[in-house]
Amino acid sequence: MKNNRLFGIVYLLLSNNTMTAKSLAQYFEVSVRTIYRDIETLSELNIPIYMHKGKNGGISLLDNYKFDKTLLTDKEQNQILFSLQGINKLNISDDSLLKKMKTIFSKNDENWFEVDFSVWGNSNIYKKNFEIIKTAIINKNVIKFDYFNSYGSCTNREVEPLKLYFKYNSWYLYSFDRHKKDYRLFKIMRIKKVVLTNESFERVIIEESQILNDPPKIIKIVLKINKELSYRVYDEFEETNIIKLENGDFIVSLELPLNDWVYGYILSFGEHIKVLEPTDIRDKIIDKLKKNLDNYL
Repeated sequence: MKNNRLFGIVYLLLSNNTMTAKSLAQYFEVSVRTIYRDIETLSELNIPIYMHKGKNGGISLLDNYKFDKTLLTDKEQNQILFSLQGINKLNISDDSLLKKMKTIFSKNDENWFEVDFSVWGNSNIYKKNFEIIKTAIINKNVIKFDYFNSYGSCTNREVEPLKLYFKYNSWYLYSFDRHKKDYRLFKIMRIKKVVLTNESFERVIIEESQILNDPPKIIKIVLKINKELSYRVYDEFEETNIIKLENGDFIVSLELPLNDWVYGYILSFGEHIKVLEPTDIRDKIIDKLKKNLDNYL
């Protein structure tokens, strides 16, 4: 509490130039003696704060004082502001703290960076689902939703939401699936029709869970991708993994986890991709394509 008050005093003095000990005491709902002790503490921290008597007297900071010259480097300031703006985008808090830090750091240009976790398309639905999931995690409420896997199959889930993860440019929900009776990761974009229930739970995160600490087997895959999808090639793969052929097509060699996700990912390229290696992955893709074709016959 004291640290917050010290920070608040510096912020108020930066914003108002001069304030009396009485006005600061009223603002923070403490005694004037407490404010005097805080002034002494700030002085010990090398904050150039001073008091002057008289008609226009009060407590002030040295003219042209900048918070960044005593405590934080420019890089550290930017890291703090970047983190705060990211938090604001998640609607975890309002932007009052971000505004205060910009004032203290003398960084009032709000356009120097932008954080945007939204997605193209149904962004309003995505944000609404994200907000419901966030509330459920904080309040420990069970949620229900429809979930589409990488093959488009839909199942109804009832889970105890535990944590949000941002990985591979996507948000994931880590939770305990009551039907599977195990911990699962769900991609937020595939979660639909989220319902927040009144049922609470007491489960805590088990970091030893297999889903977190036992990664899937990693295999080397060689793909041939048509030039029509060059934008995806350069967006999703490292340049060192790409070989461009004379006709404009690409050979991409990379390592991917051997699980259901990898098949769905390859199939997302449609007719513009061919698995060259390994043969068992290629055969599995062929089998899935045949089954998919049967749905239309």
